[in-house]
Amino acid sequence: MSQPNPEPAAAQAAPEGSTAPSRDQAAFARLRSDLRGRIVGQDALIERLLIALLADGHLLVEGAPGLAKTTAVKELAARIEGNFQRVQFTPDLLPGDLTGTDVYRAETGGFQFQPGPLFHNLVLADEVNRAPAKVQSALLEAMGERQITVGGRTYQLPSPFLVMATQNPIEQEGTYPLPEAQLDRFLMHVRVDYPDPASERSILDIARAEARGRLHRPATDTAPRIEHAQINAARDAVMDLHMAEQLEEYLIQLVLATRDPAPYDAELARLVDYGASPRATIALDRCARAHAWLRGADYVTPEDVHAVAYDVLRHRVLLSYAAEAEGVSTDAFVAELIRQVPAV
Repeated sequence: MSQPNPEPAAAQAAPEGSTAPSRDQAAFARLRSDLRGRIVGQDALIERLLIALLADGHLLVEGAPGLAKTTAVKELAARIEGNFQRVQFTPDLLPGDLTGTDVYRAETGGFQFQPGPLFHNLVLADEVNRAPAKVQSALLEAMGERQITVGGRTYQLPSPFLVMATQNPIEQEGTYPLPEAQLDRFLMHVRVDYPDPASERSILDIARAEARGRLHRPATDTAPRIEHAQINAARDAVMDLHMAEQLEEYLIQLVLATRDPAPYDAELARLVDYGASPRATIALDRCARAHAWLRGADYVTPEDVHAVAYDVLRHRVLLSYAAEAEGVSTDAFVAELIRQVPAV
């Protein structure tokens, strides 16, 4: 089984289905263009961040240091109505360091809740696999429930609420890998690669200009911010986007094939132990709709499903030891499913 390179296809917009964009689509198009001007060579990451914002989900981003992962979410936070918090995950981190805790106030003789960094709209969980399991569990519970409980009281987290967790694929010593069952809580698992040579040169030019102090004030200071009401309206528009019944059936069959690919290929059935859960079906539907909406379309196509399928499925499919021994990756497995499951 050949190893695919899905990222170029994932970042490519489908040609059909484009119409005159709505006001909200135009606003998000300007946002995407603005982000691309500040984060060079990471167009796929920018698009996934916007899809996660529109689909009301969270991202797990994997990539080497220095690839603008932190910069991307900070720049997005600067352009929407909301606030941003970065948390560096370390082995000595405690759950209360994320959720907050009850603090005794001598002046009142009682306890007062002090909110933690999770009470922000955009949260960067940097190197999430460096914290122990109980801290990871506190983060993932907040992601799923949109609330935290401290001292017997429940506190709602703000809306929108988006977590971007990062993992460094290079250093694994002293880390605590996220369990497969908990990975399912992430809407997408995005892999970030090095920029191309042209982008690398642009990055160098920007860094030189910043070092010399010649760069104009960034657009984050002057560009209009997208308000919460506009984000909510865009989310409603994404969910109202037309999806044909045949395409909906194809989407479902693609997820079902991750669990039992034998009807399409007996060899594939030997390579998988556990397929994607129903969360994958929901995520694939929302992400495909958001992808179509971002390109200015008023209906979803199979290309929109294919564009997000790798990021939605790669962390939800557990391959067998035979697949690992043969060097078959999850992306290769998903690529083969896309090839064999008939689209509409």
